Amino acid sequence: MRTSLARLVVLGALPLLAACSKSADSTTAATSAAAPAAMSAADLDRQFLTAWNNKDLEKTLSYLADDVQFLQGNAHFSGKAEVSDKWVRATQGSIANLRTSVVSATTTDKLAYEAGTFSVDVLPAGGQPAGVGQGNFLLLWKPAADGTWKLSYAQLEDLPVLRR
Repeated sequence: MRTSLARLVVLGALPLLAACSKSADSTTAATSAAAPAAMSAADLDRQFLTAWNNKDLEKTLSYLADDVQFLQGNAHFSGKAEVSDKWVRATQGSIANLRTSVVSATTTDKLAYEAGTFSVDVLPAGGQPAGVGQGNFLLLWKPAADGTWKLSYAQLEDLPVLRR
């Protein structure tokens, strides 16, 4: 008798659980419809690095958030205009083959980041010899109002360039 009663309770609870499950699914669907599509930090960084390495200035700049921050040593640039001028435009022509090795990464619906080490080929400029640059990096991405992901914070800590 006890087993029958337990079965009845379980069977009676199933429709209730199913109703709760449907309600949670519709809430999740409504929330995800309003949020930008999640992209992995690896995908975002790969797209950015591809644009950089292809010397596609406009594509590279399109990834920057309006309030982007860039930090490298004593240099701190704020906002898309300053970061565009003093980091991207100032260095994209002299940096080639930007590569990263990821040590830490995460992606949520509100942020994505990768951190690790980077290396670049430094092209000769202004009488300076070619070399290899390397150091640590952190790239932090956030979703924008239009549903795209934008680079919100970039930090590079580099070692002195080694001559080739």
